[in-house]
Amino acid sequence: MPAPCSSSYAGRSAVRHRAVLFLLSGLAFAAPATVSVCAQTLPATRTATADPYAAHIAEASQRFGIPQTWIVAVKRTESHDDVRAVSPAGALGLMQIMPGTWAELRARYRLGRDPFDPRDNIIAGTAYLREMLDRYRTVPAMLAAYNAGPARYDEYLATGRSLPVETRAYVASLAPALGSAAPADRPRAALQPPADWREAPLFVARGDDRRPANDRAADHPSSGRQPSVPAQDDRAAASQPDAIFLARREGDGPQ
Repeated sequence: MPAPCSSSYAGRSAVRHRAVLFLLSGLAFAAPATVSVCAQTLPATRTATADPYAAHIAEASQRFGIPQTWIVAVKRTESHDDVRAVSPAGALGLMQIMPGTWAELRARYRLGRDPFDPRDNIIAGTAYLREMLDRYRTVPAMLAAYNAGPARYDEYLATGRSLPVETRAYVASLAPALGSAAPADRPRAALQPPADWREAPLFVARGDDRRPANDRAADHPSSGRQPSVPAQDDRAAASQPDAIFLARREGDGPQ
């Protein structure tokens, strides 16, 4: 009699053992699925706070009223986050600022001497984005002027001469990511008058002219001749937000 009882117990034990193994095998299959879902959701939650220069970006955004996502997008497109980046044209640092523009922005916003300093370069680049947005009023125009320079963009508005291929590709790549809605005007804190009258410029620009000094100087060449391209009213750009991608007119030469 004991034998059948022992056999029955052994059978029940075997069933329980197989059940435990089945449950454990189910957990083993379920675990990778959970990891996979988590890995797929990480890029979606990636924001400006994940950027290695998040603190500088937040400071620049608050100071000039430019969204952090815009700063990150421009920075990565311009330099691929290479602090020491130098373009063939000579643009410097994370935000790829030309030396002449850097010198003016550095003086205006009391930045350091090193154009490759991450904080100062981001501050300068964001300030320049703000100036271009204030001047041209649309996101595509802001990007085009930032990339090609305001003098070149003014020439495009005045004559219809096509923008460089690089600039058109730059705008086409970034404008959809930034969106068409422009942020509010810059915070008043960003407007920093000189602390001392001796720091004020001797020659003050016209109230409606927000261009850097080197661009304003281009309106009056040192040769004394009048410029062939007239100064462009800021409002002209606002009326042509989609004109950046117009086909070249007949007679335009290669870029």
